[in-house]
Amino acid sequence: MLQALKAEGQGIPALMAELGARARAAARPLAVASTVQKNDALLAMAAALEANKEKILAANAVDMERGHGAGLSSALLDRLKLDEKRISAMAEGIRAIAALDDPVGTVIAAWDRPNGLHIARVRTPLGVIGVIYESRPNVTADAGALCLKAGNAVILRGGSDSADSSAAIHACLAEGLRSAGLPEDAIQRVPVTDRAAVGEMLKGLGGNLDVIVPRGGRSLVERVQNEARVPVFAHLEGICHLYIDRSARLDMATTLTVNAKMRRTGICGAAETLLVDRAVADTHLVPVLEALAGAGCEIRGDEEVRGRFPSVKPATDEDWRTEYLDSIISVRLVDGVGGAIDHIETYSSHHTEAIVAEDEAAVERFFNEIDSAILLHNASTQFADGGEFGMGAEIGIATGKMHARGPVGVEQLTSFKYRVRGSGQTRP
Repeated sequence: MLQALKAEGQGIPALMAELGARARAAARPLAVASTVQKNDALLAMAAALEANKEKILAANAVDMERGHGAGLSSALLDRLKLDEKRISAMAEGIRAIAALDDPVGTVIAAWDRPNGLHIARVRTPLGVIGVIYESRPNVTADAGALCLKAGNAVILRGGSDSADSSAAIHACLAEGLRSAGLPEDAIQRVPVTDRAAVGEMLKGLGGNLDVIVPRGGRSLVERVQNEARVPVFAHLEGICHLYIDRSARLDMATTLTVNAKMRRTGICGAAETLLVDRAVADTHLVPVLEALAGAGCEIRGDEEVRGRFPSVKPATDEDWRTEYLDSIISVRLVDGVGGAIDHIETYSSHHTEAIVAEDEAAVERFFNEIDSAILLHNASTQFADGGEFGMGAEIGIATGKMHARGPVGVEQLTSFKYRVRGSGQTRP
């Protein structure tokens, strides 16, 4: 049937409409499911992932072979690749989500009015969430588990490059739902790679989608933002900055810079631009750049940086605006924390920025004046991750300002409603 739908251009709208209707139907029992039932499903999902490692790895091998053939970059291949360690990490992430407090029904605030009315603001599921993502098959597990814990049904549309891996992972999630007696339609995966399916999701599936979360490159996010007829939690590219202040300890600055850039270059929390206070150019710049070069990083810098480290390639204005997702970093000297703030506010995607400093006044200014979702002091930008924040996992890092910002975890996947209790009050 699905192959027939793929062959017929008119079949995609019908397929997607059916997925939306089934998700809406599943969302109602899921919204009132007990914490125990949801946690039982999550723990069963984690166990299924571990029990089916070989199947998942075999599916991933197919995706990797296809990715090599398609000429995917090393960064995209790194995002796509699964091994036993990454599968175990997926399972542990789901167990961590199960261990979180259930947000549904939590009283956010409560107060009494002079007329005797008692008002409570209570967390409630969003309903049906659409997640559109590229490359990373682990998003299938993370998004499915997070939406379930928050009482939401979800429709997952992964990239064609990770289709086999995502299908194998999704089968484990479905197994967990079945074992706990929850509707399998609570976590659905779009079974076709036709891009028309994305277009149908952006239309809202006949009113059945409540929010869309895009996770991928600029082109995907911009398409979603431009075409979506439902609210969007935007996850824009991570043009992340690391600033080394004049008060920074050289050993710490060196270690953090190499980790922020080189630990994993293909993640959105990888540092893409290094800013160094001109006041410590003589003491800090060259040792830090030597450490980066020694780790295999290509360095692009402004004229001052190249004058002090001749092997640096010239940086263009486009470099300051680029998310490399590769072993490349752009470097500039700036006039103190003020110069760093000016540069970041000009070029940042408002994802994650870090300052290395011992001067608390510089740190406070950095934190107060930079408008990005995540700010770090004396820590690697690679901590920009929901799991590292204690959220178990994340659907993405939201760079917008409405509803959700930063790591999107279970709390961010809820809304709220007001419960008002009276004793017969009427309004005069």
